[in-house]
Amino acid sequence: MTMVTLIFKEILHRKVNFLLSVLAVITAAALFVVFFTTGEASDRETKRIMRDMGFNLRIIPEKTDMYTFWSTGYSEFTMDKEYVDRFAKLKGFSYTHLVATLQKKTRWQGMDVILTGMLPEVLPLDKRLQKPMTFSVKKGNVYLGFQLAQNLGIKKGDQIDVLGKSLKVKECLSQSGNNDDIRIYGHLEDIQDILNLPGQINEIKALECLCLIESSKVENDMLTVASRELAQVLPNAKVVLIKSIAEVRQKQRAMMQAYLGLIIPFVVVVCGAWIAVLTMINTRKRRQEVGLMRALGYNAGRIGLLFLGKSVVIGLLGAVAGFIAGTALALYFGPDIFKVTAKALKPEYILLKWSLIVAPVFAAVSSFIPVTIAIGRDPADTLREQ
Repeated sequence: MTMVTLIFKEILHRKVNFLLSVLAVITAAALFVVFFTTGEASDRETKRIMRDMGFNLRIIPEKTDMYTFWSTGYSEFTMDKEYVDRFAKLKGFSYTHLVATLQKKTRWQGMDVILTGMLPEVLPLDKRLQKPMTFSVKKGNVYLGFQLAQNLGIKKGDQIDVLGKSLKVKECLSQSGNNDDIRIYGHLEDIQDILNLPGQINEIKALECLCLIESSKVENDMLTVASRELAQVLPNAKVVLIKSIAEVRQKQRAMMQAYLGLIIPFVVVVCGAWIAVLTMINTRKRRQEVGLMRALGYNAGRIGLLFLGKSVVIGLLGAVAGFIAGTALALYFGPDIFKVTAKALKPEYILLKWSLIVAPVFAAVSSFIPVTIAIGRDPADTLREQ
C-alpha cells in the first residue's frame, strides 16, 4: 500500500480531527490574509490622507524677506520658471509633486484678489507613476475662489476680463475657509502675461516624502535633507517647512507601522499555538494506534511520514481555503473602512503563494515533536496501557 493511500485512509478514519485541524489552519491563514491585506490598504489610506493634507514644503527665492513673506503669503522676489524643470530630470531625491506658482495680490472689480498662476505638477523621473495632488488649469481658463464668485455673482462658464485678459471660468470652487476663497487660479503663462512677468515664478510648492519614524527629529532632519538636496539643484533658493503638516504626516505613519508590527505577529503566534495544541491532543489520543502499527511491523519512519504527510495535506487545504476566506472578508469589509483608497483593494495573490509554502511546513513542524514522542515509545509499553 503506497504512502499516499495510507495518508488518505488515515484522513478518512479520523475525519473529525482532520476537519478541526484544517479549520485551525484556515483560521490562521484567513486572519493573516485579512490583516495583511487590510494592513496594506491601511498604509495606502494613511499615505493618501496625509498626502491630501497638502504640500509641506515651499521653495522660494533666497533673497525673500521672511517677515514680508509671512505677512503677504508670497515672496516679493521671483525666480526663473526653468528651476522647476530641473527636478523633472532627477532621481533619488525626496521631493515630489512640485508645482511652480506665481502669486500676487492685486485689485480687481473693486476687490482685493490673489492672482495665482500654476503649472501642472512636475514629478521626478523615479516618481512618474504617482497621481497628482491638486488640480491643474488649462490656458485660457480660471478657477474662481468661493468668495469672489459669490460676491460678484460669477458662475461656471462665464467669460471674465482679468486686468485686460479675457478668460473663461472653468470652475467656481467650494468654500475653503482661508484666503483661497479670494484667489483667481489660472495657468502660469496667463498669469505671467497679466502681471507682465514672463518666465517668472515666486514659489515652488512640494511634498517631502522622506519617511521618518522619530517624530521628535522630523523638523530638523527634514530641513537638513531638504536644504542639502535643494543646494545641489537650486543654489539661489531656500526651503520653508510647514512644520504642523510634516509632524502629523510622520506621527501618523509611525503609529500605523507600530500597530501593524504588533497585530500581525500576535495573530500568527496565537493561531500557531492553536494548531500545535490540536496536534498534541491528536497524537496523545492515538498512542495506542501508533503502538499497534509498530507491533504490526511498520517502522518509525513510515509512521512518522504518515502523520507528517497528513499535516502537509492539512496545511495545503487550509492555505487555499484560508486565502479565499481571508480575501473575501477583506474585500467585503475593506471598502467601508478605507473609503479613500477603496478601489485599490484587491486580492494579494502573493499571499496565496506564501500560504501554500508556509502553512504545510508550519503544520508539519507543529506535528513533528508530538509525533516523534509518540513513535519513539516502546510498542509493548504503549499497548500495556490499553
